Amino acid sequence: MESIWSKNTHLPERAPLSGNISVQAAVIGGGMAGILTAYLLKEKGIDAVVLEAQRVGSGQTRNTTAKITSQHGLIYDKLLLEFGDLAGQYAVLNQKAIAEYRRIVNQLKIDCALEEVPAYLYSIMDAEPLRREAETASRLGIPASFVTETELPFSIKGAVRFDGQAQFDPLKFLKAVSERLTVFENTVVRQVKDNRIQTDKGTVEAEQIVFATHYPFLNVPGYYFMRMHQERSYLIALKNAMKLNGMYLGVDPDNSFSLRCAGEYLLLGGGEHRTGENRAGGKYEKLRQKAAELWPDSIEEAHWSAQDCMPMDSVPYIGQYAASTPSWYVATGFRKWGMTSSMAAAMLLSDAIAGRDNPYAEIFSPDRFTPSASAKNFFKDSGQAVKGLSRQIFAPARAAVADMPEGHGGIVEVDGEKLGVYKDDGGKLFAVSARCPHLGCQLEWNPDEKSWECPCHGSRFNYLGELINGPAQDGLEHE
Repeated sequence: MESIWSKNTHLPERAPLSGNISVQAAVIGGGMAGILTAYLLKEKGIDAVVLEAQRVGSGQTRNTTAKITSQHGLIYDKLLLEFGDLAGQYAVLNQKAIAEYRRIVNQLKIDCALEEVPAYLYSIMDAEPLRREAETASRLGIPASFVTETELPFSIKGAVRFDGQAQFDPLKFLKAVSERLTVFENTVVRQVKDNRIQTDKGTVEAEQIVFATHYPFLNVPGYYFMRMHQERSYLIALKNAMKLNGMYLGVDPDNSFSLRCAGEYLLLGGGEHRTGENRAGGKYEKLRQKAAELWPDSIEEAHWSAQDCMPMDSVPYIGQYAASTPSWYVATGFRKWGMTSSMAAAMLLSDAIAGRDNPYAEIFSPDRFTPSASAKNFFKDSGQAVKGLSRQIFAPARAAVADMPEGHGGIVEVDGEKLGVYKDDGGKLFAVSARCPHLGCQLEWNPDEKSWECPCHGSRFNYLGELINGPAQDGLEHE
């Protein structure tokens, strides 16, 4: 399962850290947020290095739909209610992020298929929430309008149109920008204390440290594992479908799809679920059925999935990591809008590290707490973690190895220990610990991805037990 971005772009390998170094700033994470932050720091005259555990762009960046937009679902009416005038900060900064991408592409002459397109939110059920969203977004300074007709191959009740948005090839962009930076790949950060970063290849002393790892791997300070959960979504790339001149996202529960074109491909996405809650599978099949219904002559060329960090109040955490660590910064909780939020984070964090005030920083500050939105989700997410831990301790095993079909996985109990067992298409068994090494929750099998997933905080492992996504830092014990 490889995205069209990964298929079409090869990033040259960079050497790992070798020994001990001292720098002004160190950025942990070589995805879009980390690379952009380091690049903007360099523009501001600050010496920065990037530490990446695997390869540049090997995490969420390669799996994005690559929409650059300030249209982030039905959010602006909600933000205005929760944050009042601060909602304008969110709107304006995201619009500026789009312009900043254009600036860098033009400055570096990057061939990454950047093109300006409108973005749409649509509903086939109810137009009124979209009408309100268009009015609120327009009031906050976004070029938004309500429409009743689109180019989609099915009828809608209404849609919000944002003009002046963009789409691109994220890895071609990332390749061009990262080539201008000092990046150490295959360098795993094991510990951060004060201004010292301990890796498996050496030590980095940094005056300022940025955590741009998608999901922070340190539980304290910050307690980000208590402030967000992770969700997965699925995409297929189709040939012989249709040409769309805009980007689309449905807002109807259980019947919403994401659509955009990328060159000769139509990208069709959907199937969202909390990570660790896809025991039945069938997410790709649902997309294939929709493709067959709308474009019977289409051909699937690729399929892949993405993972998103969902903050309690729908706003990313960008700013100082915690009050007790004034030289640490964080960028996380981008929801499903990682490309735009990555640039917004880079702008905010590079200004903060350079000692510059940014007028759009307050709403993104990690130390905020909005009682109505945050409290509700805090107890929901905390309850999810308790349920996951209880499942590990009290829930019975669900499968017997002998009854397990080939190509499937399940939780079994052997000598009083719970194991995650996968039986491949040839009948070979692969057994791993069913306990997530992050905080001990019981893992669940995702048949669509053939992966073990933590329903508490979103860590993921392949059937061999190898780590795919954090916050866990280590793989699973295996038989």
